[in-house]
Amino acid sequence: MAKPTVYRFCAGPWNFSEGQDPYGPPTRSGESFDWKLAALKKLGFEAMMFHDDDAVPDIDTKSPRQVLKEAKELKKRLDGEGIAAEMVAPRLWFAPQTVDGAYTSNNPKHRRYAIDRSKQSIDIARVLGTDILVLWLAREGSYIRESKDAGRCVDYLVEACDAMLAHDRKIRLAIEPKPNEPMDVAYVPTIGHALAIAQLTRDPKRVGALIESAHAILAGLDPSDEIEFAMAFKKLWSLHLNDQNGLKFDQDKPFGSANLRVAFNQVRALERTGYGRNGEYVCFDVHPFRTTRPEHWLKHLDNSRKTFLRLVEKARTYPEKEAKTLIADLNYQDLDQLVLDHLLGR
Repeated sequence: MAKPTVYRFCAGPWNFSEGQDPYGPPTRSGESFDWKLAALKKLGFEAMMFHDDDAVPDIDTKSPRQVLKEAKELKKRLDGEGIAAEMVAPRLWFAPQTVDGAYTSNNPKHRRYAIDRSKQSIDIARVLGTDILVLWLAREGSYIRESKDAGRCVDYLVEACDAMLAHDRKIRLAIEPKPNEPMDVAYVPTIGHALAIAQLTRDPKRVGALIESAHAILAGLDPSDEIEFAMAFKKLWSLHLNDQNGLKFDQDKPFGSANLRVAFNQVRALERTGYGRNGEYVCFDVHPFRTTRPEHWLKHLDNSRKTFLRLVEKARTYPEKEAKTLIADLNYQDLDQLVLDHLLGR
């Protein structure tokens, strides 16, 4: 019998939100990167995830040599705190060149910009000691269907992945699907789409996925199903746990905040499939509520971790034998109550 997984935790600098939203200014003063790094360590987190311009601010204004120099300086700071870099992701949704998409832009110069910046992100990842490049395809879609050829855009995405895979023989690409926002409709909305793209690349073994709970819910799917689907292909290389209240905007609520049973099933999926046994991290892509005061700034991360670990206990003590008897009898009514009673501690 396999030993229980000892989970390791991760968050990104953006998860220390300053309280700004599309309808109002920040409600908290910003904190330095060093403060965030120390805060993660204090919380018991072992890794930090990065966008390329989190690692090297104002990246487009700097030479490749300067970018690598600053990446090496960051690596020293991480090592000094005992924090690993979990992944790097090119931020391709802020630049003026990507207003109509990055890899799928109608402009070939803009597609080249996206690929070149992604290659630079790979160089940063190499310096930071991670082999995971996350691709959140934020603007790979269309505002109106007639503006792009969706089939041709699949070719563009494959071309971009192939260029990245050729740039570094050890890099792994983890595609993070999301069905909408900021685009009206995205080209890679689910894990199934991501893994289908992987099969068209020059090295499918190095193209996998990252699942975010809220993104799956926005697609009308259950995140636990997406987790088990990806793990069936051995392609789940990173994980963003959070919560989401229905098919609305991306909310990044603390894990388990909106639907504890959905959160429980995600943890059960991780336990069943062995996620984390090969060193994968559990990342919390969560934000504090806008009303949160500075003295409570870390609660959303700490609470997400506490909830996760409590649900691990629930998953490991779930009455499997009783559940199997009910399943064999097709007694799903009592199975439903069994789950509720277990979560309620009865």
